[in-house]
Amino acid sequence: MKRKIILKRGRDESIKRFHPWVFSGGIVRIDGDVAEGDIVEVVSSSGDTLGYGHYQIGSIAVRMLTFGEVAPDKGFWLDRLSSAYKVRESAGVIRDDNNAYRLIHGEGDMLPGLIVDIYGETAVLQAHSVGMFLAREEIAEALKSLYGDKLASVYDKSSSTAPFKASLELMDQYLLGKGDGGEVVSENGLLFSVDWIHGQKTGFFLDQRDSRALIGNYSSGRRVLNLFCYTGGFSIYAMANGAISVDSVDSSAKAMSMLEKNIEINKSALNISLDAKHQSYTEDAIDFLKNSPDNKYDLIIVDPPAFAKHRGALQNALRAYQRLNAAAISKVSRGGIIFTYSCSQVVDKIAFAETIFSAAASTGREVRILHRLTQPADHPVNIYHPEGEYLKGLVLYVE
Repeated sequence: MKRKIILKRGRDESIKRFHPWVFSGGIVRIDGDVAEGDIVEVVSSSGDTLGYGHYQIGSIAVRMLTFGEVAPDKGFWLDRLSSAYKVRESAGVIRDDNNAYRLIHGEGDMLPGLIVDIYGETAVLQAHSVGMFLAREEIAEALKSLYGDKLASVYDKSSSTAPFKASLELMDQYLLGKGDGGEVVSENGLLFSVDWIHGQKTGFFLDQRDSRALIGNYSSGRRVLNLFCYTGGFSIYAMANGAISVDSVDSSAKAMSMLEKNIEINKSALNISLDAKHQSYTEDAIDFLKNSPDNKYDLIIVDPPAFAKHRGALQNALRAYQRLNAAAISKVSRGGIIFTYSCSQVVDKIAFAETIFSAAASTGREVRILHRLTQPADHPVNIYHPEGEYLKGLVLYVE
């Protein structure tokens, strides 16, 4: 018997508009012996096949893989990966001076529940659903077919992202090849050491590539403060583009060690000058900002971790963003620049902008918006799934 999910009357409209999620409240019946992670046929109340997707337990009951009557076949994974590769290629992301990028961005590449980041000759995979976790070997084989000899290894880092209630045997490991978990990659010609085994996410925050380049444009002759700096991406760009001084702040000693390593790599391997006076501070970034003298910095980068991981934390997160940005706006020198971000998906761009407005108003300073920022081309947003636009940022000019 086929595994089928039958929807209630009128609950098929979003699927017909290619939204990739089926919610549990829209299901009237499940036919067949369906286990979490299985590929199921999604059927309308009138019996029409709407598509196929991975079944899972929770409010999102099915993540759609295909629409219409064509089920995923043997060539499905390679077709999807090849399509995603062409998007990055056409967007100019894949270049000799840029060999670190996101190949698969979940719903944005019509593979909901899957993340694949490329670091030179290594692909790092993260499954956010049971179905993608169970398909990880097939995905690794398809990656090897796509890249050939250009890909030496595939590392599965799903232990922190796959649903823990599904009783899966979660263990981060190499699916193909092997390695020590680190590689030096090139981003816009600058070099960064990436540790996908011990680092946050897949090892590096690829979604800030465009913002790092923009910060380079604003850094010349400025005194820069990089809060929540992690391994120093923004700091390296600022130094490479003529900053007078750069202070980098993060609570993680390991991240700060990686930052110092990245500085040395760029000094020794590239014919560029990193003349800015750099200082690392292994401290709480919010406390550091609070205790900093006024007017010490001409450019402040505020890129905190997600303050809200679910809707229940939204109001507390907005208050935290408000306090943090009010402090930055108060501290920055006259004519200074602030780059401020939120990577919390539940904080939409309107709520974030309103929060920054409130922060600015509380300081009494005149503030202009120079840029509105979002995620780069290798983190595409499916037009039928606007929820995928998680990263938002503003560049502020403060009188």
